[in-house]
Amino acid sequence: MAEHRRSPHHPAESPADEGGRVTRRRVLGYLIAAPTLAVGVSWIADSTDPRKADAAVPSLPQPEDIFDLGDLQNLAAAPTSGLISVELKTDGTAFFAVPRAEVGQGVTTAIAMMVAEELDLPMDKITIGLADARPELLMNQLTGGSNSMRSMYIPVRTAAAIARQRLVETAAAQWGVSASQLATHDGVVSGPSGRTATYGSLARAAASSQTITVSAHLKSKSQFTVLGRPHNRVDALDIVTGSKQFGMDMQVPNAKPTMVARPPTINGTVKSVHNLAAVRAMPGITDVVAITHGVAIRGETFGQCIDAIQVVDATWGPGTVDAESDATVLAKLRAAQLPMAVPPLLSSTIDAEFVFAFASNSPLEPDCAIADVRPDKAEIWSSLKVPIVAQEDIAKQLGLPIDAVKVHVIQGGGSFGRHLFHDVAAEAAEISQKMGKPVKLSWSRTDNFRQGRVHPMCTSRVRVNYLAGNVLSYEQRHTSVQTDFGHGLGEMITSTAAHLPVGGNLSFAETIFALSQSSPYNFGVTTQLLNEVPLKFNTGSMRNIYSPNVVCAEELVVDRLAAKLGQDPVRFRRNFLKDQRLLAVLNKAAEVGQWGKAMPKGTAQGVGLHAEYRGAVATLVEIDCRPETVNRPIRHGVSGPRVTKALIVVDPGFCINPRGLEAQMIGGLQDAIALALTSSLHIKNGIPLEGSWDDYFYTREWNTPPDVQVVIMPNTSDSPSGAGELAVAPAFAAVACAYARATGTMPTYFPINHGTLGFEPLPLEPSTPQSPTDGLDHTF
Repeated sequence: MAEHRRSPHHPAESPADEGGRVTRRRVLGYLIAAPTLAVGVSWIADSTDPRKADAAVPSLPQPEDIFDLGDLQNLAAAPTSGLISVELKTDGTAFFAVPRAEVGQGVTTAIAMMVAEELDLPMDKITIGLADARPELLMNQLTGGSNSMRSMYIPVRTAAAIARQRLVETAAAQWGVSASQLATHDGVVSGPSGRTATYGSLARAAASSQTITVSAHLKSKSQFTVLGRPHNRVDALDIVTGSKQFGMDMQVPNAKPTMVARPPTINGTVKSVHNLAAVRAMPGITDVVAITHGVAIRGETFGQCIDAIQVVDATWGPGTVDAESDATVLAKLRAAQLPMAVPPLLSSTIDAEFVFAFASNSPLEPDCAIADVRPDKAEIWSSLKVPIVAQEDIAKQLGLPIDAVKVHVIQGGGSFGRHLFHDVAAEAAEISQKMGKPVKLSWSRTDNFRQGRVHPMCTSRVRVNYLAGNVLSYEQRHTSVQTDFGHGLGEMITSTAAHLPVGGNLSFAETIFALSQSSPYNFGVTTQLLNEVPLKFNTGSMRNIYSPNVVCAEELVVDRLAAKLGQDPVRFRRNFLKDQRLLAVLNKAAEVGQWGKAMPKGTAQGVGLHAEYRGAVATLVEIDCRPETVNRPIRHGVSGPRVTKALIVVDPGFCINPRGLEAQMIGGLQDAIALALTSSLHIKNGIPLEGSWDDYFYTREWNTPPDVQVVIMPNTSDSPSGAGELAVAPAFAAVACAYARATGTMPTYFPINHGTLGFEPLPLEPSTPQSPTDGLDHTF
């Protein structure tokens, strides 16, 4: 293992040629005034050329083809990229505080690999932390949009390369030799006559007393010994041994367990509490106060808080969507659908509408936060993807200056977009301020599902006109309940609006839609438009935002088009694809997945394609829709079809860590199976009926494929694409297309079992039910 991680001696100044071409990249950065060596970077995002079309009826490039959401994030982050630094310590270790959140996606491992590569330092000598809220970073501390690797790849490598160069120059000056005579390896600088110096021994001397501009060369890919090779997560041992620190593991003096009794509708308020004294008198309870959306209870244990929730007697004020249900929301969406621009061509037109139910983006870790609010200052601990916005909002809420509120970013147990919002941290701060004591707030599972963030219900209408074997027009009208982008992306768009190559005065949501959605096919005149209905649900940009629904609808119509034109679905896609990278992953998927093989009746293959975040994915799945599978008896649930085999072929541009990328693809597949087959929220009288993971059917063992394969294509770029969300959309589409082929009926409402309620809903009051004690009675 150690030999696998270590690099050969790396000459300090030698250029790297590949095929006669100079490929090393010269970069700029800063030596930051500090006691030991610290390096910052300067970086400006590169532009990407639009793709070329070559079909008989080519489509013009869409905004996402030219400038996507990741480009926007890079542009917004660039002005403060010089404030990102790598620090060398006197013990020979390096420290990097990542201005992004780690929520299980492996960003800390990938960052450590970048530092190890350019610094010529073993991985076990690199420590990666999570930066506290740093207001000076402005738009450079937001984790979302599959952008962390795209935005951090060059800045982190630059800082590490400059640090290594500075150490070499320091050793050369001390020894009175040329820097070109020195080399680095395993945290040691070596020179003529066998002289050596550890990085730690040089760290103080290499430090700068003032901030100055410097330059360095990055390694070429041919010199990589760490990047591009499989590596286990740097925190894997801590996770499996239970020593990893998550939010609820933090120990803050006198921060006692706290929970909230909540109203029976979304965003309901408290009018009065009739038995405050009785609740306060319960065993272990220290404090009870009314807050904006509930009654907060602080006790010695969480179990005592749950006991107290059972007896709260309150009169609740109305919520924000009390009269809404699935049916009323769908009616409003249909009334708001934008019209098609191209009239139908009678028998040569396909019109289709697809409905996607509300979905929960609750992570496995319940929402939690610790807050210690004093009269003149506050300190917050929570998993936050946009800690700068959290700091600003909480400071305003508490009536404190921003610099009086310290926000610590803690490792999160999953996110799915949930931690873009700081609701739980703000609520913990409100409770702490009203009680005058530190609190360790945890939402219950029921709180998460009923009062947490949801992916909005939406419809996608598609019209396609075709004639003489070609597609003349493709129109898609996506109508959604309003998505809340008040977590930082909205500010990012505002800050870069003058530079965006998208026309008109678009809203935040429309801009994000335009910068993330584009059809990969030459379908003639192509338009994809978004309209939103302003209903006050607690929504959020769940993993992959709009793409899973948009792509699922498009790929189902593509399969129908192929059938109308008498073509095999894969061959049809080959004929109309614009993107050669998508064509390559499709061909590989068809080859490895044995597309077109004979399968039993009631089973079928399906394929889905998607290009986003400058990456490309093809997914090929096999599904079993036979009655004996669909009707399997599942206690307290609906089993439905089963995906029996899945193949994901991905072109990530440059793959930083194949092992991490494979995990991301498999995670996206599991999300997709859930969205296609089983997981949704049923809204009735202004609140979801689902109240726990028992009720919410994320992909379970009985629906997940026993055979999953991920194929990573050879690198097609010098830089990584975004990968965290990349697999969800094509996998969703592939499962839907497979279901349509297996059953002979194109599904139009997702998930396909939404119409069957497979559980008895928990009561709305108490908002958190008593903890069950009979779990072992229901194992199977």
